[in-house]
Amino acid sequence: MKILLVDDSNTMRRIQKNTLISLGYDSVEEAGDGAEAYEKVKQTKYDLVLMDWNMPIMTGIDALKNIKKDPNTKDTKVMMVTSESEKTKIIEAIQAGAVNYIVKPFQAETLKEKITAVLQK
Repeated sequence: MKILLVDDSNTMRRIQKNTLISLGYDSVEEAGDGAEAYEKVKQTKYDLVLMDWNMPIMTGIDALKNIKKDPNTKDTKVMMVTSESEKTKIIEAIQAGAVNYIVKPFQAETLKEKITAVLQK
């Protein structure tokens, strides 16, 4: 399974990548902002994109919207992984096409459950 991990924080990417590897997901690529993520998604087929919301250059929600409106990438599964916990943000992300939403910080087991639920859809 190929995962793209998108977060502007090197530390958060390292923590999340180590968590994913510990859960058995060993094909993890990284992007540091939404624009880089969108370019990578256009070039490579990912089974899942884990997207932060607040990033420079292009936010995660804008990257999600771009991915979903592009006919070549619209089927890409994107899960928001962010500290944004307001109900309005969660609703906005789901309406924009996010397949799931997880609030940081989170436990490895929670991440595993959310990924499993997404992949079974």
